[in-house]
Amino acid sequence: MTNPSAPSAPAPGGVIDLLGLLAYAELVSFFHLADVAGLAPDLVAKGELAGVAATEYRHYRMLHARLEELGADPEAAMEPFVEPLDAWHAGTEPQNWLESLVKIYVGDGIAGDFYRTIADHADAGTAEAVRGAVSESERAEPIAARVRAAVEEDPKLAGPLSLWARRLVGEALSQAQLVAAARPELAGLVARGATGEASGGGEGGGRGDLAAVSRVFAGLTEAHTARLEAMGLSG
Repeated sequence: MTNPSAPSAPAPGGVIDLLGLLAYAELVSFFHLADVAGLAPDLVAKGELAGVAATEYRHYRMLHARLEELGADPEAAMEPFVEPLDAWHAGTEPQNWLESLVKIYVGDGIAGDFYRTIADHADAGTAEAVRGAVSESERAEPIAARVRAAVEEDPKLAGPLSLWARRLVGEALSQAQLVAAARPELAGLVARGATGEASGGGEGGGRGDLAAVSRVFAGLTEAHTARLEAMGLSG
């Protein structure tokens, strides 16, 4: 008979990794959005982006709390992802205001698609926390509308911004593969998101799981194309 007073089993490492990765991503996004808001060309844009930054911080706190609920140390859970996420941001430094907006819209959007794909194979509480943290409804349209208006005013911007958006996706895929190689339990969770089935073994399925990371990102093309169209950019 089960002892009702016994402590619950610890969350799988892949779930802790997922939450730690997303929590750090939201924290870094908060700081970047605050910086971009400070550089905005008008007060309306400053207010819009400040609001998005505040939302990102709220999401970070929600994920932090979920890690604590699962008995994990939130900072320890985030630590393995500091270097790869910082490297992605350093390697995709925007050169102007519009590139900053495209990075926010496309980079956060495709990452959100990725997180949602694999979150449904975690426990219900974690899936709910992840879906709440990556909701685009509060950020998407104002940012897309500003890029779209700029492109309508100067159509020559469309080509360079489209190339920039594709570069962001490529860099994200490269970093995701590096993270998956270093965190096999997270790679196993990604594999379950790609196939809908458990991957082989508690330590992940090795190359099969790494291939699943690539398949998950490849499957996000349709949503990425829709985001480009929403900003008035070509695919």
